Order: sequence, then C-alpha cells, then structure tokens
Amino acid sequence: MSSLILKRIGVIVGPQKPEALTVVDDLLVWCRERGLELQAAPPVAAQVGCAAFREEDGQLTETVDLLIVLGGDGTMLGATRLIGPHQIPVLGINFGWLGYLTEFTLRELFPTLDAILANRFTIDHRMMIDVTLHRDGREILSQTALNEAAVNGAPARITEFDCYVDGMMITTFRADGMIVATATGSTAYSLSAGGPIVHPGVPAILLTPICPHMLSNRPVVVPGGSQVDIVFNGIQDKLLLTIDGQLVVDLQAHDRVVIQRSEQTFRLISPSNRNYFQVLRTKLKWGGR
Repeated sequence: MSSLILKRIGVIVGPQKPEALTVVDDLLVWCRERGLELQAAPPVAAQVGCAAFREEDGQLTETVDLLIVLGGDGTMLGATRLIGPHQIPVLGINFGWLGYLTEFTLRELFPTLDAILANRFTIDHRMMIDVTLHRDGREILSQTALNEAAVNGAPARITEFDCYVDGMMITTFRADGMIVATATGSTAYSLSAGGPIVHPGVPAILLTPICPHMLSNRPVVVPGGSQVDIVFNGIQDKLLLTIDGQLVVDLQAHDRVVIQRSEQTFRLISPSNRNYFQVLRTKLKWGGR
C-alpha cells in the first residue's frame, strides 16, 4: 500500500465529455465536505465554480496532490504532458469501455477516493521514455512519452532508415515506419502494428516496424536501459515523428531520433479488485465465443 496526503486535487475532463461536468460538480461537493481544494482547467473551473489550474506552456506550474482524469486513454496521455516533470499520482476514470490506463469505472470514483484518504491504495510506477530529435548537430526537440514514439510517412510509401541499439546497428529498415514503445504502450499503436503484449511491469523498449518490406523484419524487444537511435539518410516524402499521439513534428533527411528510458515515471493508481490480465481479457475479449 502507498500513502498520500491530500490537500489539493486536480481534475481533467476529456474532450466531448459534457456528461463529465456533473461528475466534477459532485467531486467539488466531496472535496468541500472534506476540506480539500479542487482545481480544473480554466473552462471547466468556470463552469463548476472551482479553482483553475496554474499552467504555462501546457504544463502545471503549481502541483496538486492527486490528478483525476475523466475520459479515456487519450485524455490520460494528454495528462502526462500537463504533469510534466512533476511526479503526481493519477487516477483514471473511464467514460466508456474499461481502459488500459483509465482502469476505474465511474461508480468506483468516490469509493476509491475514500480509500486513498485512508491510505488503502497502490501506485504503479510506469516506465516512460525520453524522445529527442537531433538535426545538424543540434537537439531541437525533447519530449517525454508514456506509450510510444512513432515515425511514419505518406500512406503506402516505404521509408528507409537505419536503427541502432546502444550504438550497434540492427539493420536498415524499409517499412512504412517504426514504433518505439514502452511496455505500457505495447497495447496501443504497437499492438495494432503486430507488436507483442508486454506486461507494464517489465522494463523494456519495443521496436515494432510498420508494414516492413521484408517479412523477416519482426518486432524486437530490448532492455529498458537501452538507447535507440533512428537515422534517416534520405526522405523522399513527408515523414512525421508522433509522440504519444499528442505531438507531431516534421522530419528531414539526416535527422536522428534518440529514444531512451526517462528518469521520470508515470504514477498510476491501480485498482485493488482487478489485475492487468483481467483488463486484457475485457479489452481483447479473450475467452469469448
């Protein structure tokens, strides 16, 4: 079990989730009854009458003790950018199907908050990756990701790039692109591209080529402490670097994308009545007929 002193709680509402505003109203009442402060993004804060986040360049400048995400896994990934370097525990409440990251149902919200107040909860420390883009000898972008960094270009156009692990060349790939994912991200874009499912407790980096020209180019799993370099010797068509589906950057010839384990972890509160394999069975419909 973990311990947490709650004084200030933040809440994020997913886009196109107007029904979540009623939940925020209830959450504000719950907080006031317990002498806690509730903060939200300015538009939501104005509608429900709570305090607004203090942020700059899309990141919190004043931390909260707990962040509640009302939405889906995409909203959760957006929360990682809002948190930035702050090690804030996150509670994900799913509006819809049970999520891989937003694991709690709406009816579990307040019982879970009561359990957190009583220090009866568990935190998963999920590995993250630092993604840097180097061009002409300069670092022009640095971003931390929870799920993956993906490189791909125009539909049905093959891209050629060299891939290295700890300075050792794997091969020159000819493919639609490459996904470099964490174990947490193994059930996201990487899985759709044929990558393996890796338990989020495994410190690993997954290299999943997207539609490789050579069928022998299969996904590769390397130790989490590895450094992965992807180098583009020539680009004939538009090529993009996408980080957690949130940030998109144009790539140029001779760019180098470097991915390695981050010192940051994502602190995700996990349910005590479910485990990872139960979530997999639900999401992937294992055992169904």
